[in-house]
Amino acid sequence: MSRKHKLKESIYVVMRHSREGSYTTRMDRKRILNLMADELHIGGYKLTHVQGLKQKHIHYLNTQWKEKGIAIATIKNRNAVLRWLCENSGRSNVVPSNEELGVGRRESVYSINKAIDISKVDFSKITDRHVVIHLHLQRYLGLRREESIKLKPYLADKGDYIELQASWCKGGRARTVRIHTKEARFWIDEAKKLVKNEQQSLIPPGLSYIQHRNAYDKQVQKAGIKHAHGLRHAYAQEQYKQLTGWDCPACGGPKSNELSQEQKETDKSARLIISELLGHSRIQIVTQYCG
Repeated sequence: MSRKHKLKESIYVVMRHSREGSYTTRMDRKRILNLMADELHIGGYKLTHVQGLKQKHIHYLNTQWKEKGIAIATIKNRNAVLRWLCENSGRSNVVPSNEELGVGRRESVYSINKAIDISKVDFSKITDRHVVIHLHLQRYLGLRREESIKLKPYLADKGDYIELQASWCKGGRARTVRIHTKEARFWIDEAKKLVKNEQQSLIPPGLSYIQHRNAYDKQVQKAGIKHAHGLRHAYAQEQYKQLTGWDCPACGGPKSNELSQEQKETDKSARLIISELLGHSRIQIVTQYCG
């Protein structure tokens, strides 16, 4: 039996001992907890039992859900299910409050611009050159954290675009991203300097993906960056302006009801392109980045 299936079996044991809630509630719990087990497995965590759940696992799950643009209400519901699981397995203090997890109240998509201005990041606090490059790849090519770590720069570089393999991308969705600025080209070339051969990724030799990701997280925290995903927001907003000619709503640009019919068509076209560049399959997700 695989580690993931052992984890799920330990979850089912807890559920069998508690018949709390209606049939629908119990089925919803089962679905959410199966999702949790799958996401932890994909993230490289080798949990085999619910007793092994720690706060770092809860923070990881919440980060994943926020990066996917999951609604605040849905995240709160999932955290409630995780609390139920931990309380019913004798570990009531494992799941922090929603406030501690950074899950706030519903906000207008125009109220807060989550983009990070990379020129204001204190890179003197980051001592690992790999992490410096990861962050710039996120900003100038819109890569996710995982993609910037797993990237094999020689294999990816196709001249005027990069080709991301399915195994590097969330959900196994391969894609291409054009190298549209001198900054993007510079940081791809810098990435190549760190690897010795075409088959090597940006994971330092001797480290696993999880080990390097943990090192990345510590370095980013030292630099005072709470959510490096904001670099992708900056990338998306830059793309929007290039494609439309005006700022997106998150940057103070016109809202949908202020656009002419022609501008609305341009806006929709731009959002479709940005959705693909970011590796999403839904145009609606661009609202989380651009307003």
